[in-house]
Amino acid sequence: MTARPDRLRIALAQLNPTLGDVAGNLASARAVQAEAAAQGADLVMLPELFLAGYPPEDLVLKPAFQDACRAACEALARDTGEGRPGILVGLPWVEDGRLHNAYALLDSGRIAAVRFKVDLPNYGVFDEKRVFVPGPMPGPVDFRGVRLGLPVCEDIWGGDVVECLAETGAEILLVPNGSPYWRGKTDERFSIAAARVVESGLPLAYLNQVCGQDELVFDGASFVLNGDRGLAVQLPAFAATVVTTQWHREGDTWRCAAGEIASVPEGDEADYAACMLGLRDYVEKNRFPGVVLGLSGGIDSAICAALAVDALGPDRVHCIMLPYRYTSRDSLADARACAEALGARYDIVPIAGPVEGFEAALAPLFEGTGRDITEENLQSRARGTILMSVSNKFGPMVVTTGNKSEMSVGYATLYGDMNGGFNPIKDLYKTEVYRLSALRNRWKPDGALGPDGIVIPERILTKAPTAELRENQTDQDSLPPYDVLDDILECLVEHEMRLSEVVARGHDLATARKVERLLYLAEYKRRQSAPGVKVTRKYFGRDRRYPIVNRFRDPG
Repeated sequence: MTARPDRLRIALAQLNPTLGDVAGNLASARAVQAEAAAQGADLVMLPELFLAGYPPEDLVLKPAFQDACRAACEALARDTGEGRPGILVGLPWVEDGRLHNAYALLDSGRIAAVRFKVDLPNYGVFDEKRVFVPGPMPGPVDFRGVRLGLPVCEDIWGGDVVECLAETGAEILLVPNGSPYWRGKTDERFSIAAARVVESGLPLAYLNQVCGQDELVFDGASFVLNGDRGLAVQLPAFAATVVTTQWHREGDTWRCAAGEIASVPEGDEADYAACMLGLRDYVEKNRFPGVVLGLSGGIDSAICAALAVDALGPDRVHCIMLPYRYTSRDSLADARACAEALGARYDIVPIAGPVEGFEAALAPLFEGTGRDITEENLQSRARGTILMSVSNKFGPMVVTTGNKSEMSVGYATLYGDMNGGFNPIKDLYKTEVYRLSALRNRWKPDGALGPDGIVIPERILTKAPTAELRENQTDQDSLPPYDVLDDILECLVEHEMRLSEVVARGHDLATARKVERLLYLAEYKRRQSAPGVKVTRKYFGRDRRYPIVNRFRDPG
């Protein structure tokens, strides 16, 4: 009888896959196996659906894609021959005509075992029941004499799967994840994992991917809890890394030795890092050479420029000031100062010619009417056309710069300032934009490629926000003060409060009704807006899905 091992080295591969790049993800897995072998690892653990990328959405229904993932798994299995680490890897798996979210153990040159995700999330950003079939309750898999429980992501958010694994003899829980970031998510994960450890008495390794995928950002921040809930290992957030953990048996119990305990950012620092990573991966994985954006001298475009430089480096960011007769000298000076502080290319392209050309072309149709928002929008649309033209000519993606407050109430122009490929601040309210801008002037996240120090001029942080589409215009001419507006919006969007509850917080009923009306009316604009980074629980589109045709109003 083979003696049971009392030592195990597990490499946690917190990696950044590219969705749909099966060959590239396979190459990454092979590189990590070689790195882990050099570290003396027995087993390499990769994240959920690593070979496919997560979330694959309806791409995973394509038979050719399923075949490519299965072939990659079989090729990877052949790399686990004698003397090489085993591998745990996620992929879509067809069994008896049913498509599963699977996690496979590869060892001794073959696919040694496969387990299927049981609890398929179907809320918020998740719709796995649309594409996958749940698996049966799993038992542990045997890896070189150690019984491993392999609950997949959502399988630990309830207790049943882990209870089944514990009752059938699992000794260690290894949990692969595709767990997206939102504010406060780190504490939630720890609470869930700790609950499963307490219930089962088993140590748990929680491995998360780290990447931007469309609107979602996956922050990594993987960790290991021992059976006494003690934190043994904490990997960094927002960074790919491979860490080999050391495990030893104490009687019938396995324990992970104390290892790296990385600091994990929280609050505004985490939000900024998420926005930076989301923008970086969107640009890189879509193979844009860089980005271009309109730099107005205002706070939103300034923080977007800072995020772009931090994500991509100053040489890949092109800032363009697009002045008209209402653009102030302060705005011109502030835009230039911001671009210079960031080290980004800066150009000025006046828009008087195109705007006045549009007005001349429309004059016969508009005869007898007064100037109104139509002419204001012509300025925004001229700017949008110019930025898109630069994108078409030279290839950079247009970064659009509207914040969540503006997206909520429609304070944005379709085919104008809403033009663009990606919006890094789409899920940040205006007051949060100010906080993160002030934060960036005194701090920058690990991995940021921009300069240290003040990159957003102080006047941008203190002057009244304005679109500068007419004389002496400010945002507060037509909107409540942003601290009031953002609180009402958070009540209505994040918490779905009744108007009576909003008023009970101290808000004026008429103001709350106006904000609610604008929120509903702007749905058609949001449907046409660029994707952007999700940082809250109620991101427009992925989380909050409202009809465009909608006559409901809360009577208050």
